[in-house]
Amino acid sequence: MHAVSAQVVAHYRSELVERLRANGGRISHGGLGIKLAKEFGFCYGVERAIDLAYAARKVFPAPARIFLLGEIIHNPEVNDQIRGMGIVSISPKPSDEELAQLRLSGEDVVLIPAFGTEVATRRKLEAIGCQMVDTTCGDVMSVWKRVRQYSKDGVTSIIHGKAKHEETKATTSQATAYGTGHYLVVFDLGETDYVCRYILEGGDKEEFLSKFKGAHSPGFDPEIHLRAVGVANQTTMLRGETEEVQRRFRAAMESKFGGAQLGEHFRVFDTICGATQDRQDALEKMLREPMDLLIVVGGYNSSNTSHLAEMGEKVLPTYFIKNAAKMESGTLIRHWNQHINREVETRDWLPVDRPVTVGITAGASCPNNLIEDTIRRLFDLRGLDVTELLRQ
Repeated sequence: MHAVSAQVVAHYRSELVERLRANGGRISHGGLGIKLAKEFGFCYGVERAIDLAYAARKVFPAPARIFLLGEIIHNPEVNDQIRGMGIVSISPKPSDEELAQLRLSGEDVVLIPAFGTEVATRRKLEAIGCQMVDTTCGDVMSVWKRVRQYSKDGVTSIIHGKAKHEETKATTSQATAYGTGHYLVVFDLGETDYVCRYILEGGDKEEFLSKFKGAHSPGFDPEIHLRAVGVANQTTMLRGETEEVQRRFRAAMESKFGGAQLGEHFRVFDTICGATQDRQDALEKMLREPMDLLIVVGGYNSSNTSHLAEMGEKVLPTYFIKNAAKMESGTLIRHWNQHINREVETRDWLPVDRPVTVGITAGASCPNNLIEDTIRRLFDLRGLDVTELLRQ
């Protein structure tokens, strides 16, 4: 990893962003003001995952074959860079046909992404005997530890997250790894309230199982497996919402079983990623400042980035873009609408006839060079050359 650090830095660092950070994250030039959130971009877990991918290519140079389970992180530019090194992406949950192409006895290498992988997939790879480079984030593994403990103690894991997200799939597999555990994934407070009402009042079991199809363990029975629950979460969820999920389940279990018995029926641990929280806190603080609009940069399938966009939307015009090219002109921007899951167009988004202040933040999987591209593009659209500022 030390040997490839210069290569990684060369690909993803930004002198402009470093200069802005040293200047308090603020810059103003020719009627355009830029505000960077105090915390944004790559977190330690993402940096480590990328470093390990680059190191794997160095330790196992071509023609050695390296395969990646899905994406190393949720950023298309970074994943393109990884593929450019000859690392081949296969399914996060590879089929038997995909696994059959792996050579035995350690000749091939498989990269496990930062989100981790499902227990069954890891066991299959171990059985094949290929070498594995595990880039799983430490915060994710901390959640796994809690979920495994819940399972061993006969406690159902209630996981606040997105059931189809790679991290959540890996986490739920930990709950069932030893054959006896159960889990239920709740996405939001609406689903939380539905489950809490079932705990308190009962309901239609078939309706319950249908509503949470694909989000519960095999053999899950809400009348049995909701009697003792422990809350965990996908590490990139909004902290405030996760805390509210915890509070509502605690209240339901206390109401159902009484305060004296609460410890037998409810458990909770703080499993929100620190970097995710730092970025959310920094944006929350910046949103109290006067700004005309917010740009959120990151992969459209990035959970932590989508939550930053969600925070911004509640306060001011917010545009979630994967790169600077989406700002096609001062009158047209293409950006992700996560409520309808597609890219949309907005016209006349950037005021041109008056001073304007733009806030910028980025998800934990977004490199600084993409943030620099965004800043440069904003100045270009105002007919300004930000290079002059680097000479000052």
